[in-house]
Amino acid sequence: MGVRRLASWIHPRSAVVVHDLAMVWLAWVGASWLRWSLVEDPRPVDPFDPEIVVVLVAQGLVLWWTGLYRGLWRFASLPDLVNIAKAGAAGTLAIAAGLFAYDRLEGTPRSVLLIYPLALIALLGVPRLAYRHWKDSRHDLERAKPLRRVLILGAGAAGEALVRELRRESSMRPVGFVDDDASLRGAKLQGVPVLGPLAAVGEVAREVAAEMLLIAMPSADGAAMRRVVELCEATGLPFRTIPRLADVVDGRFGLNQLKEVAIEDLLGRDPVALEWTRIRKGLAGRRVLVTGGGGSIGAELCRQIARLGAASLVVIEHSEFNLYRVDQDLRREFRDLLFVPVLGDCGDPSVLDHVFTRQRPEIVFHAAAYKQVPLLENQIREAVRNNVLATEAVALAADRHGVETMVLISTDKAVNPSSVLGATKRLSEIICQTLAGRSATHYITVRFGNVLDSVGSVVPLFREQIRQGGPVTVTHPEVARYFMTIPEACQLIMQAGVLGQGGEIFVLDMGEPVKIRYLAEQMIRLAGKVPDVDIEIQFTGLRPGEKLFEELFHDEERCAATSHPKIFLANARIVPWPELEQGLKGLARAVREFDEPGIAASLRALVPEFGTAAGTPGSDNVIPLQRTR
Repeated sequence: MGVRRLASWIHPRSAVVVHDLAMVWLAWVGASWLRWSLVEDPRPVDPFDPEIVVVLVAQGLVLWWTGLYRGLWRFASLPDLVNIAKAGAAGTLAIAAGLFAYDRLEGTPRSVLLIYPLALIALLGVPRLAYRHWKDSRHDLERAKPLRRVLILGAGAAGEALVRELRRESSMRPVGFVDDDASLRGAKLQGVPVLGPLAAVGEVAREVAAEMLLIAMPSADGAAMRRVVELCEATGLPFRTIPRLADVVDGRFGLNQLKEVAIEDLLGRDPVALEWTRIRKGLAGRRVLVTGGGGSIGAELCRQIARLGAASLVVIEHSEFNLYRVDQDLRREFRDLLFVPVLGDCGDPSVLDHVFTRQRPEIVFHAAAYKQVPLLENQIREAVRNNVLATEAVALAADRHGVETMVLISTDKAVNPSSVLGATKRLSEIICQTLAGRSATHYITVRFGNVLDSVGSVVPLFREQIRQGGPVTVTHPEVARYFMTIPEACQLIMQAGVLGQGGEIFVLDMGEPVKIRYLAEQMIRLAGKVPDVDIEIQFTGLRPGEKLFEELFHDEERCAATSHPKIFLANARIVPWPELEQGLKGLARAVREFDEPGIAASLRALVPEFGTAAGTPGSDNVIPLQRTR
């Protein structure tokens, strides 16, 4: 087997070496013949002059040294030609030195040293490019099905790279570009012409008989993508896109990997530039604990923490299946990570003391929580037990065991809460804020809106309803929410973890809220259907605890800027610890006794704004985002 592998390597490499040395010989003899044929008294050129040996040895060593034989002719391209040019120039210098040592260059005209490298570049480069062209042509002919004609939207660097990728491996044939850059009109990229602006995509597609549209605009924001998708939909042709830059950086897609346009592509806003150096410095080499690490946010948070080089990662998760899933994912992707899965309830002080004592976490991310608004309206005991008392237990354990930083993951529903979920999350914020004033642990809260495609969110629900043929159910024509993606939410959490000093509530500038009706319409269109024609949209009315509009700040909270331009600070009221502790004891007693009216009364006493929410039907006191600098 070893001899066979050696033979398979020697044969093609030897053929390339023999070819290149033959071209060196031909270039030198040809350059000498050309030089002597231009004089009045031409001199015959001896093709086997002893100086040829010096030329072959010197140039052969340079070709080997420059790595020319490590490349494959099948993929010869411009970098290979550059390498050949370098080898020709360096080889000429080596030949000149060798011949000077051999005969002081007495028989070698200086013009030969000028002609030789040009001839060598041509003789080495042309065969390689010709071979690649021949292989590409054969590859095209061997394809079983005819090439599919595609029109590319976006004639930038991504579009040019996409053309090269399609020509090498795809069954698609690019026939043109459309782009709004007027300076590109009539130009060609990789031989493919730019035929018009984006608005003319329908007309251009008909003229070139395009069968599919490919969107090559990875840096386009949500508004630009919505316009492009509308133009594509108007043509009636199928369309695909290459991933956004953020997805490429996070490793979820390759740069030229085609995918269907997703709803997050249309709702995306300007990417938030994070302080990655600071985040990495804050997490690399640290012992980290994540509660609720098997959920949508928790699992992605674990992946990003592992990617940043945490020394160890502990996950407390009460769902066996979720813990199994995140355990498998992390062990497969991060083999060197010290990962400790713990199946248990983070509201159990015994579990917490056991884990904190043995693992000694330095940073805690508290992601465990119930989050379904309508469901929790009739499950107030469990909502309080899991969202409030468990948060208190984790926060007190962090204080007892000297944890450096604890980050609470909250929600915009905690502002003027109209639901049990919002009230429990607001009380969780109060617990962490109050403890921050009496503990060495830095308690930090991160507040953001709805997370796209998280478990139980509206996107998976709409997707399933569309798959079943509808109807798609929306609570109210005017209901609107702030949205962000799961990776963006996790990145904000980590940024806040290194930004805060304790007691802060950080809020992301989430752009403009999106109407749920619009979200439903776009998802129906992306599925190739027409809203209210193929798929009906039904309005079912606001459910218990829901608001028309969510807010990012309470009307009594002062919004302040931070060192990060997209992250703001909410200065909320502080409750004295004795008062809070007494209220929490009463709440815990009502939970133990399953006294739901007592739980509700205690919750309203601790969160007096509960039930006076803005953004409910008929309310005129929606609080806008007020930013003070």
